[in-house]
Amino acid sequence: MNKREATLHLLLIALSAIIIPFLFLVLLNIPATKGMPLSALLVGLAAYFIWGMSPQALFSSVLQGAHKTLTILWILFGALVLLNTLQRTGAIKRINRGFTYISGDMRVQTVIIAYLFGSLIEGAAGFGTPAMVTAPLMIAIGFPPAAAVTLALISDSTAVSFGAVGTPISVGLSNIVTSNPDFFREIGQTITILDLFAGSFLPVLLIYVLTRFFTNAQEKEKGVLRSMLPWALVVGFSYTWSALAYAFFFGYEFVSILASITALAVASITAARGWLLPKKEWKGALRSDFKEDTEPQTMSLLAAWAPYIAVVILLLLTRIVPPIHHVATTAFDLSWNNILGIKEVHSEWKLLYSPGTILTVSALLALIFQRTPAEAFIWGAKISLRSMKTTAIALVATLIMVQVFSNSGLTTKDLVSMPEYIAQAFSGSLGGIWLAAAPFLGELGSFITGSGTVSNLTFSPIQFDVAMDAGLDPRLVLALQVIGGSAGSMMCIHNVVAASAVVGLAGKEGEIIRKTVAPAILYSVLAGLAAYLITLFF
Repeated sequence: MNKREATLHLLLIALSAIIIPFLFLVLLNIPATKGMPLSALLVGLAAYFIWGMSPQALFSSVLQGAHKTLTILWILFGALVLLNTLQRTGAIKRINRGFTYISGDMRVQTVIIAYLFGSLIEGAAGFGTPAMVTAPLMIAIGFPPAAAVTLALISDSTAVSFGAVGTPISVGLSNIVTSNPDFFREIGQTITILDLFAGSFLPVLLIYVLTRFFTNAQEKEKGVLRSMLPWALVVGFSYTWSALAYAFFFGYEFVSILASITALAVASITAARGWLLPKKEWKGALRSDFKEDTEPQTMSLLAAWAPYIAVVILLLLTRIVPPIHHVATTAFDLSWNNILGIKEVHSEWKLLYSPGTILTVSALLALIFQRTPAEAFIWGAKISLRSMKTTAIALVATLIMVQVFSNSGLTTKDLVSMPEYIAQAFSGSLGGIWLAAAPFLGELGSFITGSGTVSNLTFSPIQFDVAMDAGLDPRLVLALQVIGGSAGSMMCIHNVVAASAVVGLAGKEGEIIRKTVAPAILYSVLAGLAAYLITLFF
């Protein structure tokens, strides 16, 4: 085997963590509960026998993946127990009635709930939490489960660039040799400029996906997207232009939260007054078994929303108020460091800081806000635990595969990790068109790891080196990396598995990924085109 053949052979092995799950889940439509354990086994065997990963590193990665699974299952439990508790108290019915007061049009509801409310949750929590919160709300007002989870996943993209308090930038780019607060701020500003071309059109994309793939056969009609363009574009640009302003005047840390609130206000006011909207409300994706609740509501809208308001407030308090942040990150620390004696292998789980704890506490607070006996929470917890059994299998396999893939550099051979090998191979052959390729490297990272932050940590040093070698602005290239990592969250495996579990679609993960792949690719294409326009005219 010559050197070129050997390089190609190793590249295919490195790509196995992408190719094998895609083959099983998307092409063969195998449920994640079966496809992901098989994928994890095959990737693990490849890492050991071909990549030369040591047994100690391999087993420590397995334990790391199992521990990380617990942290995600805890978030999933929190999202489920809050939802189930509020269903028991009747709050979900009241919330749904409130949405219909703004608009009964499912296109409007998609933008307000999935995109804007989801972005607000992303800005406060991150960790893939938004889709687990917004998808059940959409199902409760008549969306089909597949539509709800698909739209929720696509929506959780633009805001991911800044995530919870700017973590994808401040932590994700911390491996860059020139990293400093001013550098981070400039990258955050560059991201918002690029998103004027990419993120502004996300509401239009959401409405297209809803009306193209989930319209009932008897409800198909022309113009359902075209008639929404003025309103959707106003909402999209209200998010991206306000994000630009906040990034320049206040910094990148709270862009997702502030831009979401700004656009949410614009969307709600315009929708309630019917501005820029067609007169006829569209309900063409409504489930056939859905019956609109017409019973008189005794619970106030504020009481119904109070647990979700508590979620946002508690998330912000634990992240921006120093004394509370200190307690949340130091008390009840269940992190596991130096797993099997390898200092590079660790898994963080700060229990009080976890969105899972905050969601669970908010479910308990619902009993007070809504004057309901504890039975509602107990019932919600039982239902939640019961529904998580099969999901745990898929998640633990996914996270084990991810950690083996990420830690494969801890080998007995002279090889870098699989992610680094992929990045180096691509950067060597695509340097001339790197502005177009850069976001796809970020997308690749988050598709596998399930985290824009981890994708940025893994690939940002390589992106920086390629930019310097090619004479490109490193701020522009790193901004493309962050945006690509955000786009990849639309289809990343463990987000899809978790969100599907919340809405009762376990086993349908491949179907969901097939519908989110194209929007994720389109987002990165638009970001790359925007980068070229910037270099040409500015």
